[in-house]
Amino acid sequence: MRLVDTHAHLQSPQFSDDLPEVLAAAEVAGVERLLVPGWDESSSRRALDLVATYPMLVAAAGIHPHAAAETDEAGWQRTALLAAGPTVVAVGETGLDYDRLFSPVEDQLVNLRRNLALAITLGKPAILHCRSAAGRRDAQDALLDEMRAAGFGGAAARAAFGDRPPAVLHSVCGPTDYVAAALELGCAVSISGLCFRKGEEATAESVRLVPADRLLVETDAPYLSAPGAPRRRNEPAWVRITAAWVAEQRGEDADALGVQLVANFDRIFPATGG
Repeated sequence: MRLVDTHAHLQSPQFSDDLPEVLAAAEVAGVERLLVPGWDESSSRRALDLVATYPMLVAAAGIHPHAAAETDEAGWQRTALLAAGPTVVAVGETGLDYDRLFSPVEDQLVNLRRNLALAITLGKPAILHCRSAAGRRDAQDALLDEMRAAGFGGAAARAAFGDRPPAVLHSVCGPTDYVAAALELGCAVSISGLCFRKGEEATAESVRLVPADRLLVETDAPYLSAPGAPRRRNEPAWVRITAAWVAEQRGEDADALGVQLVANFDRIFPATGG
C-alpha cells in the first residue's frame, strides 16, 4: 500500500539519534511523502534543515497554540518569513487548544488569526490543531468561527487556493457535525492514531464523510501511537495501521486508497522547489 504521513515531528529530540533509520523503515513500509510541521520558530527552522537533507520530506512553519503566549511579534515575523520560503508547503501547525491551555485563550486567538491570514496570503494551507476539554466542543466551535472570519470558505480562500483545500484538520477529533462544517469550508481531514482512543468513536463516522480527494493520514510522530505501534515513540512507518483502519471504515480497497492518499498529498501540498 502506498502511504503518506501528513504530520510527523521528525525534528523532535526523540529522533536525533536515528532519523536515517527511521526514514528507511518508513520507506520500507510504503511511505512516499512526509510533512514535517513546526510548532514554533526554532522547530520550524529545524524542519527546513531536514528538508534540505532528506528529499522525501516537506516542511510547514507556524506557531502552535501552546507556543502562542511565548512568541513575541519579532518571533512571529521571523516565522512568517520562514513560511514564505519556497521549500515550505504549509502554515503550521497552528490552531486552538482549550484542553491543556498552555497559552491563555486570547493569546491563542491572536496567534490563530495571524496564522490563518498568512495561509491565505501565501496560498499555503493551514495545518490546524484543535482540542477541547473532555465532553466539550468550545475549541472546535471557536476554530470554525475564526476560519469563517478569516475568509475560509469564501472568495478570499478561493482566490488563494482555487480548488485546493485551504486548511487541513490535523489529527482530527471532535463531533461529526464539526467535521462536516469544516468540510463545507473546503478543509481536508487527516486521520491519526487518535482515532483508536476511547472517546474518539465519532471519528469512524467522520472519516466516511470526507470526500476521497480531501482525505489524508498521519502519525503525529512521536506521539499518538496506534495499537501495535510502540507507545514510547511513534514513527512514520506505523501510519500503515491507521491507513488500513481508514480503508476498512470506508469500505475501500487499501491499495486504491493508498494511490488516492499520495495524489491528495501532492495536490494539497504542491512543492514549489528552490
